Amino acid sequence: MTVAFLGTGLMGLPMAANIADAGMPVRAWNRTADKARPLTEHGAAVAATPAEAADGADLLVTMLSDGPTVEDVVDAGVLRALAPGGVWLQMSTVGLEYTERLAALAADAGVPFVDAPVLGTTAPARTGSLVVLASGPEEALDRGDPVFAAVGGRTLRLGEAGGGTRLKLVVNSWVLAITQGTAESVALAETLGVDPHLFLQAIAGGPTDSPYTHVKAEAMMSRAFPPSFPAKLAAKDARLVLDAAGDGADLGGMRAALDHLDTTVRLGYGDDDMAAMYYACRR
Repeated sequence: MTVAFLGTGLMGLPMAANIADAGMPVRAWNRTADKARPLTEHGAAVAATPAEAADGADLLVTMLSDGPTVEDVVDAGVLRALAPGGVWLQMSTVGLEYTERLAALAADAGVPFVDAPVLGTTAPARTGSLVVLASGPEEALDRGDPVFAAVGGRTLRLGEAGGGTRLKLVVNSWVLAITQGTAESVALAETLGVDPHLFLQAIAGGPTDSPYTHVKAEAMMSRAFPPSFPAKLAAKDARLVLDAAGDGADLGGMRAALDHLDTTVRLGYGDDDMAAMYYACRR
């Protein structure tokens, strides 16, 4: 099966490379073409336009920054360029509103739609060990399985399209809560004159410990924030979580995380890892 892969940023580039390395022909497109060119080393072709990438492809994968971008890119003749029976694997994190809008776009074009966001950052994306949250028609999920196997270590099938996005928002709320709590704990330790390394030693091996806490705390203590989940995208995701919750849940911690992330972006760290929200906590 030929795969059209749209969006080769921090996550998309290693995902597309793993698909190509699995033996599937890949035609990739990215708005900044130079970000897609490393894929030629994996045997992939770089297309000049999204429609060119999709022309005759069996599977379309979108891995773009947000819902409006996905809609704008795909609505330019991409779906009608697919081969007969082509399936759209929408793997970006776009929230509930845009998942519904994109599903409607696919329905209008007669293209089966799979909502399949992923869990993980750049490291598991490189090693092909992401968790795929796949939802949509069973036959379409079956068609997408080779792609899911190439990019992920596990695939969860979650019913009708939209199930993947719902679970992704729940998991993201937890990831953001851990990062927010870690930033506050490191900032508080430094404010009280406590070595933050002692905080990590105190929780090590206990029921409140987590490897993720150590990774983010070490980044904060070293003031080094290579992006695995950029702060500006984390802020976008925090808004998607709050929008989805509506009046049904009081997510005060998520509102605090969003406030810190917005401050982090305003301070000029939007392209750094979201652990840079430490700067918003440490005044």
